[in-house]
Amino acid sequence: MEFTEVFKQAGPCCFSPDSRLLAVAVDHRLFIRNVFSLKVEQLYSCVDKISFIEWAPDSQYVLCGLYKRPMVQAWSLAHPDWTCKIDEGPAGIAYARWSPDSRHILTTSDFQLRLTVWSLLNTACVHVQWPKHSPSFTTDGKFAAVCIRRDCKDYVNLLSCHSWELMGSFPVDTLDLAGLQWAPDDTSILVWDSLLEYKVLIYSPDGRCLLKYQPYDSGLGVKTLAWSPCGQFLAVGSYDQQVRALNHLTWKTFAHFMHMTTIRAPCNATIFKEVDEPLQLHMSDLSLSDDIALNIQDGSIDNSREGNCRVKYKVVDLPVNLPFQKPVVDKPNPKQGIGLMSWSCDSQYLLTRNDSMPTVLWIWDICRLEPAAVLIHKDPIRAAAWDPTGGPRLVLCTGSPNLYMWSPAGAWCVSIPLPEFSICDLKWSSAGGRLLLKSKETFSCAAFVQDLPDSTECTTSDDE
Repeated sequence: MEFTEVFKQAGPCCFSPDSRLLAVAVDHRLFIRNVFSLKVEQLYSCVDKISFIEWAPDSQYVLCGLYKRPMVQAWSLAHPDWTCKIDEGPAGIAYARWSPDSRHILTTSDFQLRLTVWSLLNTACVHVQWPKHSPSFTTDGKFAAVCIRRDCKDYVNLLSCHSWELMGSFPVDTLDLAGLQWAPDDTSILVWDSLLEYKVLIYSPDGRCLLKYQPYDSGLGVKTLAWSPCGQFLAVGSYDQQVRALNHLTWKTFAHFMHMTTIRAPCNATIFKEVDEPLQLHMSDLSLSDDIALNIQDGSIDNSREGNCRVKYKVVDLPVNLPFQKPVVDKPNPKQGIGLMSWSCDSQYLLTRNDSMPTVLWIWDICRLEPAAVLIHKDPIRAAAWDPTGGPRLVLCTGSPNLYMWSPAGAWCVSIPLPEFSICDLKWSSAGGRLLLKSKETFSCAAFVQDLPDSTECTTSDDE
């Protein structure tokens, strides 16, 4: 891997959809950098600190949310002098996003008062009253589904993204709808209830209920959901530390993935554990003063100090006791349940993290319906993301100066050759092959310059 030098950032950063540009917020300034050279191509100045950034789907515009104002500003890459400013006034702005055609901006006001569609082509705007959440769009960008609350009842409104007219509306069987999402094939709409009520619903666009899924009645319910990219599977992560997988043909559960605190045989999963490996110093190859050499021989220099050791994955034998944190029951939002879940781009693997075991990442093989690997780390997992292109390749970070990777061939660690750089977040470019790595106040980009190592090179997980 190759890493760029570090650059300053103080806010959100994201790749453009065409993977050519990188938007970086530094307080109230927006830097547009070339992905390959990281040279600044455009510099915009907003009226306040940037809280949110989103590229238009065609990569020609970029939106900045200034939620402290509250205000939204948009900029054009083709016409640097062009600008758009949206101010909702006392209503406030809780969220803003682009429409699929890249020519409309949707803003949701505070307190779920209204959703407004702003046109960049003219001064027209459309209002939708009492929206609960940001809308979900079909894959082809023709329709939007919006949940509204009216007369203490949840409804789903279907809007045309061409005219923004209401195409249909139907009630849903929820106490307090928490979210909705179109299926990847645009044939159904996923709806789920609040965490106090375990209820997952699938509706057809004409309002017919195709599925009502309630595995249990008492206890906290849904925490995460994820459609597979192929659209055939739906994974539901719950507060009971289980993932339930449903198929799109019969909407029946075909797998229960349980996150046990102890892994025992028989189990086909490979267990990788992060360990420290002291660097071996050969005195014959060093040119040191007699005093320093004597100190090293006497062991007075700590080998665990930064620069004298590296981390690697070690394959451990079964049984394995996983680090577990008992959640505090008398505080809200307990750290338990499936807080992180994502499918690989080929829908063959599913990654999960149980928040009661924040240092452990599970990777499930959907063909075998069993774990393919379990990765145990020293620090809690901050972020994990699949390569959006090519084969199943996973990268993750834990807030340390190391980048962790997994593929079906094995797992390995990469030490970042940047001083005082701890990876707190990471993102793939949509074209794959490039990573955005963020620390607390800086960022760097990484590029893959060769294919993944062979399985014989991955088992010990040495640095690239």
